[in-house]
Amino acid sequence: MPASSSAVNNMTGKVYLVGAGPGAPDLITVRGAEILRLADTVVYDYLASADLVQMAPARAERIFVGKVGSGSKQFDQPMINQILIEHARAGKQVVRLKGGDPFVFGRGGEEAEALAAAGIEFEVVPGVSSAIAVPAYAGIPLTHREYGSLVAFVPGHHDDEKTSGPFQWEELAQIISARGTLVILMASAHLRRNLERLAAGGLPATTPCAAIQWGTTAAQKTVIGTLGSLSDEVENAGLTAPLVVVVGQCAGLGPRLSWAERLPLFGRRIVVTRAAKEAAAFATRLRHLGAEAIEFPTIATEPPDSYAQLDAAIGRIQSFDWIIFTSATGVDAFVDRLRNLKIDIRATSGARIAAIGPATAARLVDYGLTVAARPDEYRAEALAATLGPGNIAGARILIPRAQVAREILPRLLYANGAKEVLVAPAYKTVIPGNANLERMRQLVRNRAIDLVTFASSSAVRNFCAMVGERVEGVKAAAIGPITAATARAHGFDLVVSSPEYTVDGLLATILKYFRSPSP
Repeated sequence: MPASSSAVNNMTGKVYLVGAGPGAPDLITVRGAEILRLADTVVYDYLASADLVQMAPARAERIFVGKVGSGSKQFDQPMINQILIEHARAGKQVVRLKGGDPFVFGRGGEEAEALAAAGIEFEVVPGVSSAIAVPAYAGIPLTHREYGSLVAFVPGHHDDEKTSGPFQWEELAQIISARGTLVILMASAHLRRNLERLAAGGLPATTPCAAIQWGTTAAQKTVIGTLGSLSDEVENAGLTAPLVVVVGQCAGLGPRLSWAERLPLFGRRIVVTRAAKEAAAFATRLRHLGAEAIEFPTIATEPPDSYAQLDAAIGRIQSFDWIIFTSATGVDAFVDRLRNLKIDIRATSGARIAAIGPATAARLVDYGLTVAARPDEYRAEALAATLGPGNIAGARILIPRAQVAREILPRLLYANGAKEVLVAPAYKTVIPGNANLERMRQLVRNRAIDLVTFASSSAVRNFCAMVGERVEGVKAAAIGPITAATARAHGFDLVVSSPEYTVDGLLATILKYFRSPSP
């Protein structure tokens, strides 16, 4: 049964050890995402996707307990345990977000022991382990009828002399030789030494091997080699942690079965700046095409400072000849206000309705309203030409829209003879808070973004205001010439400008750009 917000909030403090999955944010389990959205406190490390941390409520406290600087740790395990205990005792719902699965080659077991000893209620939410997911994203099956069904998983970051001893690697070598596959997690620290021990155990130097860095993410890099060559090839390719290594005949299937790295947007880091409600759908489409889509909403909507003008207009709705909507958000806000005032939507039947853009028109159709006019070019300047002087002259026109917006449309309507143009604020746009802000500043500073996407001029302005970093040289994609001009004016290197002013058009243009020889 899905957990409800009220049910969780009525509980006493509890800790959820949640598997964050192997790296890609959409590989978290349904249960994990559900719990994360209800968290009061999120305790996480660098293997947990920043997009997952962003999934927690804005009110949630976020505590980073991973490595900082050159890899040093700010928090040791007892300190992390104490954080979990203290926040739970304060009556909070605590999510300990751990890369992969909480109980697979991590310290989730130790954390669970500490919680149990302290009398703290806890729940383990399993995650997709990188031991399975990372090879799959590199096209490497761990079992195969021809190559065997034995699989061994081992951590590679411990000092063998202190923990496992040479005999274990000899046994592993025998398992792999007898039709098996070895998966080494956290493999970078002692990679050469461990592969040499496998060779000393009798595994042929020609045994296929693969090393995968940041598997399942857009930063994934795969090196295919042999037991004798892989260490050198990993060094030459500059692969570092997090690294998963696969040893055995199945690793040789990688080049043939690789699929993730062949997706059209694989390896591209693309920022989505749309409002949160719209950002998720666009980001999902980008991820399906292989991109690392970072949701960074720069716009949020709130009620206008006053509904007085809109309420007065609705009170005499039958007096208008046209109602013009300039955005889907405006449609939603207008209909919500009708409902709030307990006025039937059929009260608008005396006016004809115009929409700028197919998304706006589609939202009107969702509410059962007929769109009488829609320009082929999705901007305000084109609407007056579409309506024509005969439909504008002497007309009373209502425009429910954002509290602050361009004034070109009312001026054009008056210039074409409109008797009245009433611009009624239905909502206002604001700059939202964003838990990803510091990460975004660092990405902009390091020029580590392939593309920032903008659907409006306000999104451009808000992005620059939020990030506060110089954006010269940062590549951008924009819908429409007005947004494109704003992006250029703020210093972005505008490399994608969609001729069709829709998200579909923008996506098609992005694909075309990255498929070109030198994007």
